[in-house]
Amino acid sequence: MLSDESTPVIRATLPVVGASLGAITELFYRRLFDAHPALRRDLFNRGNQANGEQQRALAGSIAAFAGMLLDEPDARPDAMLSRIAHKHASLGITSDQYKIVHHHLFGAIAEVLGDAVTPEVATAWDEVYWLMANALIAAEASLYQQAGAAEGGARHPMEIVERRQETPETVSFTLRRADGRPAGTFRPGQYVSVQVELPDGARQIRQYSLSAAPGRPHWRITVKRVRGAAGPDGEVSSWLHDHARPGDVLTVSEPFGDLVLPQGDGPLLLASAGIGSTPMLAMLDHLASTGSTRPVTVVHADRSPADHAHREELHALVRALPGARLHLWYEEPGAHPGAEPGGSEVSAGRADIGTLDLPAGLTAYLCGPLPFMRTVRGDLLRHGVPAEHIRYEVFGPDLWLGQQ
Repeated sequence: MLSDESTPVIRATLPVVGASLGAITELFYRRLFDAHPALRRDLFNRGNQANGEQQRALAGSIAAFAGMLLDEPDARPDAMLSRIAHKHASLGITSDQYKIVHHHLFGAIAEVLGDAVTPEVATAWDEVYWLMANALIAAEASLYQQAGAAEGGARHPMEIVERRQETPETVSFTLRRADGRPAGTFRPGQYVSVQVELPDGARQIRQYSLSAAPGRPHWRITVKRVRGAAGPDGEVSSWLHDHARPGDVLTVSEPFGDLVLPQGDGPLLLASAGIGSTPMLAMLDHLASTGSTRPVTVVHADRSPADHAHREELHALVRALPGARLHLWYEEPGAHPGAEPGGSEVSAGRADIGTLDLPAGLTAYLCGPLPFMRTVRGDLLRHGVPAEHIRYEVFGPDLWLGQQ
């Protein structure tokens, strides 16, 4: 909770600080990487730095957190904090790094805003920062403890035992622990971080969902080659596509992520687009392997059937679930849209949740590009689904923060 002294200061200065956050975060990262170049080389996604997404995500998270402190003073934004904490734990963030961030962030604030940063303003925003930082430090410590790892997490060498080309732009890798131990358990919907050494010596890290159910001796990840539109091509996805082969060893983290399959027998909506299908596959695989009969509405949107990774597997999983129904949308459906074997519905164009007959009391899980998720979320809210029953996962910086 923000103190009585700081609340009016933050309320008065949030518009000014918010309007300057883009310049502040850009300067912050420049200061940070000048002082600690290893963070840019081995921790932060260089592609997201180049296209500005990481700067926008940081600005959005700060503004969203400050706004929540003002609008809901007796509540803590646990959903937002949980999502960030899981991502940080997968990267191996440590508590001492928050002090480094504080130093360079507040130096950037003072430089951008100049005389507007009075001692009173600096004290109030310092309180906002440490409220957020200490909540994340505590959440990340708990995640490390649950994973049985020291602060900073644990990474394991994992050998590729199978490589499968799912589509021209998507490849799956089946992984086993290089030491022969079981791969370990996880919750359906979680992801792991994969670290690879690139030709320039950088050890870049990316997150990939585990795309098959837990309980198997091996893990599977599915990697889409990232083609840069506003920036460079994905460094890690390109390296994996071009170089990773069976017998190679990757460095892989413990599983993290809070978009996980809920307990119970209530109805579910699993809505995905593109490579966002991967956490949904793990959920469906788990439901099928445990003999679930709960009602599940599965929605997937893609460019075309040929671009739909694990398409046949998705059909098989839905057929294995007596309470499941599959709805597919393809921008380029090829053959005439309509019913497919097994009762799946195929439509042309973009996904339209508003056309579906959804059961009451459902919990919705979304994963895919932000425009897709915003559209689906809006349709669900208009359908009467409470906002707290709509969960989502973002691949990359969370540019949705503060925009819902």
